Amino acid sequence: MYIVEGNIGVGKSTFIRLINKLDSSIGIVPEPVENWTGKEYGQSLLAEFYKNPSRWAYTLETLAMMSRVKNHLLETKNSNPFRLMERSVYSGHYCFAKNDKQNKYLSSLEWQIYNSWIDFMIRKKLTPPLGFIYLQAKPEICYDRVVCRNRKSEKELSLDYMKQIHNWHERFLVKKEDLFENIKNAPVLVLDCNEDFLNNKDKIKKHTENIKAFMFQTTSCTQQPTKTLSK
Repeated sequence: MYIVEGNIGVGKSTFIRLINKLDSSIGIVPEPVENWTGKEYGQSLLAEFYKNPSRWAYTLETLAMMSRVKNHLLETKNSNPFRLMERSVYSGHYCFAKNDKQNKYLSSLEWQIYNSWIDFMIRKKLTPPLGFIYLQAKPEICYDRVVCRNRKSEKELSLDYMKQIHNWHERFLVKKEDLFENIKNAPVLVLDCNEDFLNNKDKIKKHTENIKAFMFQTTSCTQQPTKTLSK
């Protein structure tokens, strides 16, 4: 299993769909965003978070963590390693929850409870992925894409917030700061996604080739030290 990470609006859902269309041997697992953007719980928790983060941060992060852990455990049992899972419990923690903590959206008690669950899940229950694929783009470009897609749940989303999330992704996947030991050596493929890939067949084809090469390299060298790669 490989995990596709990146800022809000970078195009993760579109990206994995196009990869799968070009090469059906690469399976995909979309992020369960309907759990927190739809009406399953009577309201869009994501929209509520953007309006009032201090009230909804703990609720949203806990629900997202539960959903992503379930997906991760299911994918660990899949016999096909060549699968792309959109976002993960790792970025949920290292990018979004840590940003909530820094902005004081989470109380000390909420952070302690949330962190105890994360520590238990990541260190003791979850098998690390074979690698991460980081769709890297400037937060300004991601913000423009968010504005263009015009989702109701993202009406209150600000560029400042997206800059914060971008910085956390850089710390997590490029600098690898303060990570749990069991994922520190997970290989990372960084793909430049500043250029639109939706309407550029050559670009998405090149991304697909890079991903396939990364998959073959990491599945054959899982016991060797790995470094962050860039394409």
